[in-house]
Amino acid sequence: MSFLITGAAGFIGYHVATALLQRGARVVGVDDVNAYYSPALKRARLAKLAAFSQFSFHELNIADHAKLLEVGREAEIIVHLAAQAGVRYSIEQPFAYAVSNLTGHLSVLELARYAPKLRHLVYASSSSVYGAGSALPYHESARVDRPQSLYAATKRADEMMSVAYAHLYGIQQSGLRFFTVYGPWGRPDMAYFGFAEAIMAGKPITLYEHGALQRDFTYIDDIVAGVMGVIAHPPDTEGEHRVFNIGNHRSEYVRDLVALLEAELGRKAQVVNAPRPLADPVETCANIDAIAALTGFVPKTSLAEGIPKFVAWYHEWCAQR
Repeated sequence: MSFLITGAAGFIGYHVATALLQRGARVVGVDDVNAYYSPALKRARLAKLAAFSQFSFHELNIADHAKLLEVGREAEIIVHLAAQAGVRYSIEQPFAYAVSNLTGHLSVLELARYAPKLRHLVYASSSSVYGAGSALPYHESARVDRPQSLYAATKRADEMMSVAYAHLYGIQQSGLRFFTVYGPWGRPDMAYFGFAEAIMAGKPITLYEHGALQRDFTYIDDIVAGVMGVIAHPPDTEGEHRVFNIGNHRSEYVRDLVALLEAELGRKAQVVNAPRPLADPVETCANIDAIAALTGFVPKTSLAEGIPKFVAWYHEWCAQR
């Protein structure tokens, strides 16, 4: 089976690519290796993928449709994970989200439209699409028309573009709404990683509302298991489009995350309190009934189990960078 993975140098992309390669799949990875966070970390992930003979990589921006079509048109399954991530960064650099998340997603859809062997397009959405007013735990049937950030608006727009392309061109698609992913080889812009960096450097961390916000922290291995399950269970009918939550189905306080990091790092955090930004929800939690019914998905890693695994990797990474 031949796969195209966009965002292959990214956190989730690297782990999904690894899982597929370990199963003997042929994987073509694309990524623009931008400087939103450390390109060195992205290239270190790519170096590990390069150890697999059935992996090839092309450094390109997915918004460059001609180049994407050139390298991806033979794919049987597309796993589209490239995006400009970050809720707060979308306030600072809004046009970056238009290029990566809107034009980029459209470019992937156009590739899927003309790829002669394509069976299934799996793409990353986000729990951010639930925005304001959705009842907890978030269910895929909840209204998603009140985004609280531009990032969330672009991810919901991607879903709607996919619905249109499924209808117009019969492309079988699955959108995955990820919930606060963490773990080894993670993103330095995410809270858990940034907190670890600050704690080790003796710098203060900022907690909103004294750490009382809650998130459905989902360990990367559980995310990969969900993605692989959806790949293994494609839509039954031509033009079918569906969305799934992939989360841990458990809200945990950010202050508890900090306590776990302190315990594993052996240092206390210097905490600065601040009010909750308008773009940040008070709590997130995934209803995972749909993906469980389809694939048997059951998250296996609690935050108390996952943070020690992240910290162990973090120490290794710090020693080599």
